[in-house]
Parts: sequence; structure tokens; C-alpha cells
Amino acid sequence: MRKHSNSFLVLALALALALTAVLVDCNSEGDILHAQKLVWEDPNNILKSWDPTLVNPCTWYHVTCNNDNSVIRLDLGEAGLSGPILPQLGNLTNLEYLELYGNNINGTVPEELGQLSKLISMELQQNLLTGPIPSSIGNLKSLKFLRLNANMLTGEIPIEILNLIRSGNISVMNISDNYLDGTIRRSEQTGFSITTVIMDQKTFR
Repeated sequence: MRKHSNSFLVLALALALALTAVLVDCNSEGDILHAQKLVWEDPNNILKSWDPTLVNPCTWYHVTCNNDNSVIRLDLGEAGLSGPILPQLGNLTNLEYLELYGNNINGTVPEELGQLSKLISMELQQNLLTGPIPSSIGNLKSLKFLRLNANMLTGEIPIEILNLIRSGNISVMNISDNYLDGTIRRSEQTGFSITTVIMDQKTFR
């Protein structure tokens, strides 16, 4: 009887530890998003439901989670937000969709976004972003849609991103209406046959 009792206690302890790990992870993601909320100006109170006292952020508006209560989508397009993107967003390890288009988000694109290994779509177009396109985005092997158009980005397109395009991973990359240096050579363009690369005469200065 004692043997069975000990086995039950061990199993209960293991389950408790597993649940604690999940809750800590969820709270960590909530902390990241709440920190992001604090640095954004939100005149329309879009983020009103982002309450850090809740167990996890999965009940917050504009946040989608998977079955493990981990954040997989931020849907904040045309929300009237302004302010920078925090590097800590790169710690949302299961994030698949980052949709921040059509706001007044400024500052640079954090290198840490290159840690989002499951990211499928990065929608940062129509903001006030400056500085270079981070080379770390080339690490995102799951990325299919990269839209950075209508910002004030400068510098050259990192070779890491060009290699990602040549591999056929990205389906659409829109970098039009920026202030980037250089150009894409004809020999490089031949590798883009299955990728739509959208540019215009303003893209390169």
C-alpha cells in the first residue's frame, strides 16, 4: 500500500511541476506583452484588456494562443499605437503572426525578432520605423510573408535575407517606399522566381 502511495505522490508532484512550468511560461509572456503595452501610446484604449494580474494573456483582445496557452498571434493592425517595439518580443517563442501594420510605431526593428523561429508572417508596414533591416530576420526559416513597406528604413538588404529568399522560404517580401541603399543585381533577381519581391523607385536612394 505504501509503495502505491509513494508512486501516487511522485506522479502528483510531477504533474504539479509541469503545471507550474506552463503557468510560469504563460505569465512570462504576459509580462512581456504588458511591458510592451507600457511603452506604447494607446489613444483608442485598444490594449485595455491587457491585465497583467490574469493567469495568462490568452483572454486579452488581439492576442491568440495555442492549446498550451502560449501566444501565437498579435493582431494589432491599424490600432492607432505609437512607440517602439521592445526587444523582449523576441522571447515569444511560439509566435507565428506579428501584425503591427498601419500604426505610428517608431524606432528600429529589434534584432531580437530574429529569435522568433516559428514566425510565419511579419507585418510591420506603414509605420515610422527607422534604421536598418536586421540581418537576424534571415534566421526565420518559417517566414513566408515579410512586409516592411512604407517606413523609413535605411541601409542595405542583409545578405542573410537575400539567401532566405533564394531558398524559396519567403513567398512575399515588400520593401517598397523606404530609403534603402544599393540595389538587387540582375543575377540575384534570377533566384527570386518563386518569390514576389515588391519594390518601387523610392525603395533605394
